[in-house]
Amino acid sequence: MNSLTTTFSHSTQKILNITVIVAALGYFVDVYDLILFLIIGKKSLTELYPEWVGQPILIDKFQHLLDIQMIGMLIGGIAWGVIGDKKGRLAVLFGSIICYSLANLANAFVTDMTTYAVLRFIAGFGLAGELGAGVCLVAELMDKNKRGLGTMIVASVGVLGAVAAALVAQFISWQTSYIIGGVLGLGLLFLRIGIFESSMFQKAHSEHISQGNFLMMFATRERLNRFLKSILLGLPTWFVIGLLVARAPEIAKTLNVQGDIAQSMCILVAYAGLVLGDLASGTASQLMRSRKKAFALFYTLCSLMIFLYLNLHNVSNTVFYTAIFLLGFSVGFWALFVTNASEQFGTNLRATSAISIPNFARGSLVPIAWIFKQIMATNNGNMIVSFFWVGGGIMLITFATLYFVEETFSRDLDFYEH
Repeated sequence: MNSLTTTFSHSTQKILNITVIVAALGYFVDVYDLILFLIIGKKSLTELYPEWVGQPILIDKFQHLLDIQMIGMLIGGIAWGVIGDKKGRLAVLFGSIICYSLANLANAFVTDMTTYAVLRFIAGFGLAGELGAGVCLVAELMDKNKRGLGTMIVASVGVLGAVAAALVAQFISWQTSYIIGGVLGLGLLFLRIGIFESSMFQKAHSEHISQGNFLMMFATRERLNRFLKSILLGLPTWFVIGLLVARAPEIAKTLNVQGDIAQSMCILVAYAGLVLGDLASGTASQLMRSRKKAFALFYTLCSLMIFLYLNLHNVSNTVFYTAIFLLGFSVGFWALFVTNASEQFGTNLRATSAISIPNFARGSLVPIAWIFKQIMATNNGNMIVSFFWVGGGIMLITFATLYFVEETFSRDLDFYEH
């Protein structure tokens, strides 16, 4: 690693500076738009196609749109990462929010599936860039001993966007919900005028270092291993949110939970827990001066909560919702995960890694869901046993991966990949 000295301005030493605030608000809108479709997607389809109500085609079409959005995010994760390293972190912050804000505004006026699918792809493509670029910029501008707190604020405020989406969608139409997300995003463009580009990026740019070459991730076995390990650390979050929380009403029915379980409420309480978890994991990392120890702490808590959650037979819906909240808290290491992704790679590949790795982790939900489906088929449709097998396997993989990951707390980020 080629270490270089970076001069920080006095403003970048503050934890709550304009860059952190604007990045946090940007991620808030990003998560609002991302989760909004999960909440109102089926509702919008039932209004567009009343004949689908109660039919399997409704679920199939909803899943189709969700898959299209995910494909957009995977492609966008690579594209925005390359742009962030070639053109700058600010280029991504401006470009991505314009992309998904306009797509969500247009989503309010769709009348057919084809247009809906195109707009979900564009929205997914845009949504892919926001968090990684914001975390990358904050990490490079802040003092190395405090950047974890800055990225913690960004992720924690951002995840509140999911809570906001769940609340808003209960009281207004799906069209208005999309319009609110689009307007909030475009409004943030004015705030972003006052933030500055990373000096580390500017230095690498001026010295003609090779930047944003995604194929460099595969150039050496060591770098590829770093990339893959960084992705694997995020598997528990998407197993919990994408399966255990997303299918909470079905799980509750299987466990004979007493009382109604609403999908929107499950998302709301899970993300409320995730916000507090992000604050706690970020604080733990700072106090222990270690990313790995904080990961280990939350992986242990996550394992315990998965076990307890899947054993809540005959409990009240209040107890079940409380368990979902704690389950969300246990995977509240997303800020830690994205921070680690940005710290693992040099300046010339940092945006590529910080933006693409979270989106590949999100994309892991597709094979995880497929594996779950196959295991359930071999267990005569026993959902709970299948969740135990998949969850246990994922936790074993992440604990093993964590053992081999390099500690990055207080690492000087001013270096390049060659």
